[in-house]
Amino acid sequence: MELLTEKKCLPCEKGAPVISDKRIEELKPQIPDWEIVEENSMKVLKRVFKFKNFKKALEFTTKIGELAEEENHHPSILTEWGKVTLTWVTHKIKGLHENDFTMAAKSDKIFKEVM
Repeated sequence: MELLTEKKCLPCEKGAPVISDKRIEELKPQIPDWEIVEENSMKVLKRVFKFKNFKKALEFTTKIGELAEEENHHPSILTEWGKVTLTWVTHKIKGLHENDFTMAAKSDKIFKEVM
């Protein structure tokens, strides 16, 4: 299986199907620290990253922003003292797409680099 961290986000058109439960089961082991939760009637990927201070949290936030621009796929980001909450969802399809799993895996990789 291809590693999510090696994939690129693909353009997603409105009306594209959300990711299947079977595919979620295949990909979820690559992002074990992420939760799939429902927000605003959509399944989303969510994770809270913990840091020793605000400076590290802000550094992580900046790197996630750079990744989002590079991949043209943008998360919801809440940066606080000592933590950053990331939420990945594809609003065009009102749910999860494989791109969200790719970005979650890349977010984990950035976290390891920042720590």
